[in-house]
Amino acid sequence: MLFIPPTDLQNFMKQAFIKTGVHESNAEICAEILITSDLRGIESHGIGRLRMYIDRLLAGQIEPLAKPIIIKETPTSAVVDGCHGIGMVIAHQSMRMAIAKASEFGIGGVAVRNSTHFGIDGYYAMMAADAGMIGMSFTNARPAVAPTFSTQPMLGTNPIAFGAPTDEEFPFLYDAATSIIQRGKIEVLAREGRMAQHGWVVDENGNSKNHPGEILDDLTSGHAALLPLGGEGETYGGHKGYGLSTIVEILSACLQSGAFLLSLSGVDENGNPSRFKVGHFFMAINIENFIPLEEFKQNIGSLLRQLRAAKKSPGHTRIFTAGEKEFLVEKRVRSEGVPINENLRKDLIHIKEVLNLFDLPQLNQENQYD
Repeated sequence: MLFIPPTDLQNFMKQAFIKTGVHESNAEICAEILITSDLRGIESHGIGRLRMYIDRLLAGQIEPLAKPIIIKETPTSAVVDGCHGIGMVIAHQSMRMAIAKASEFGIGGVAVRNSTHFGIDGYYAMMAADAGMIGMSFTNARPAVAPTFSTQPMLGTNPIAFGAPTDEEFPFLYDAATSIIQRGKIEVLAREGRMAQHGWVVDENGNSKNHPGEILDDLTSGHAALLPLGGEGETYGGHKGYGLSTIVEILSACLQSGAFLLSLSGVDENGNPSRFKVGHFFMAINIENFIPLEEFKQNIGSLLRQLRAAKKSPGHTRIFTAGEKEFLVEKRVRSEGVPINENLRKDLIHIKEVLNLFDLPQLNQENQYD
């Protein structure tokens, strides 16, 4: 791997967004959210996704200067139309709104329609946790996941994020798709030349697919589908993952009269690129409206420490709680740099050349891949 300092990559991403017409302040938000993903070891949603955003901005699928519109608002809630702008900017503004409402009235909920991909779901839950609140974030996505007893991709990977402050160095942060694996993880496997595991993805006949390149093509054409958490059928709880995914779809589409399921495919009836019309839902809960914040932090910290102290299963020496591994990874990545493999390096060089960006010297170090 080639390792590049996070600050260098963050600045590179910021300049890339600016070159596509994004305002500097919004470009900073985008770069911050993407580099946070890399810092936390979530390679599927960081610098590896930059080309996707740039391609969509250049193709007109994302409006770089769109200004979200508040459709309806109460002291504790709001409905926002993203006007097909940058999902990360829309989501950042919406969670800030939810936090402000919770600060004043105890709870804040914001439903969003007509947005686009917003990066890692956990970033927005962590915004609330950093503000001393409980945060929840949900989003639907283009069809990729089959309902239980189906092989047709209908639901998105529809992640759930929940964050809360603790008395430890890091918050509790759960951030996971409601499918076994995400499309972004398949993209990572494709860049690394590795196969997908049996039972993650099925073709139209229910047979498992393993080649990531084929999977990505077939997901786009509707000839393959990811399986929900729990896998195929009901034996191992696949219907539970399916149900959770449907809940996310409801929160991300029905409260705001937004698009859902096949309407999120990103292509029109003629197969041409179109708006994605993604929906989100954000909630912030002011802990002080229940108990003092410090008391809550002690409560949740004690709970987490008891979980980590549980009896270990054979062959295992450590139990983690949600957000702990990512906290430890961030320490290492800040010190060592963000890992960039050869295929990702080529993507970044492509972006640099298309947008006529400043040179990032590390990208020319081909000898790093011996």
